[in-house]
Amino acid sequence: MTETRLPLPFDAVLFDCDGVLVDSEPITNGVLRDMLAERGWVMTHAECERLFIGKAVKDERARIEAETGQPLTEAWMESFREERNTRLRNELQAIPRAAEAVAAVFARWNGRIACASGADRFKVELQLAKCGMLEYFEGRIFSGHELPRSKPAPDVYLAAAAALGADPKRCAVVEDTVTGVTAGVAAGATVFGFSPAAFGHDAPRALREAGAVQVFADMADLPALLAGWST
Repeated sequence: MTETRLPLPFDAVLFDCDGVLVDSEPITNGVLRDMLAERGWVMTHAECERLFIGKAVKDERARIEAETGQPLTEAWMESFREERNTRLRNELQAIPRAAEAVAAVFARWNGRIACASGADRFKVELQLAKCGMLEYFEGRIFSGHELPRSKPAPDVYLAAAAALGADPKRCAVVEDTVTGVTAGVAAGATVFGFSPAAFGHDAPRALREAGAVQVFADMADLPALLAGWST
């Protein structure tokens, strides 16, 4: 007997990377905190998280230079990226059940998915490869570093939707920070907020206030949530 499936509520699904697919934020944030402390800007983990998670370091140049009294040089950024990448290669793990969720969404949407991140491309590809998800996104990875504006501007989500030939208003976005939700909403997409009780994810209330239509805490729930969504 042939299975009858209802039409999908979205034409494409666009995933953030850090905090949604891979548990990178404690690693990256820890490296940043330690390196800024060496320059005289001492913060707690919570303070560094509040200021930087969901944002590109380069976009916070003015704040960093004001707090450290030193220029944010390309040499320093290169040192930061090298230390970050070393620790990611050694320590990074996938968000629990994210790989299974991505595989299910990839199959259900016939490959019409993308990864739209505020991070640099090298980091995104390194992380997806280490956590076994690169095959689902190859050729459909978009970095805010390569666009005029990064999140919370919508550019990276608009670029991903355009590459898939999808109307942004017919796209679902999966995000875990207010910055990312803001970007997805600005693109016109329907945004689902991921908020497990763990470091690096914004609280459910904050995600809803930023415009997420629903917040969930377990990646295992995502495929059914997306496929069964109705407005």
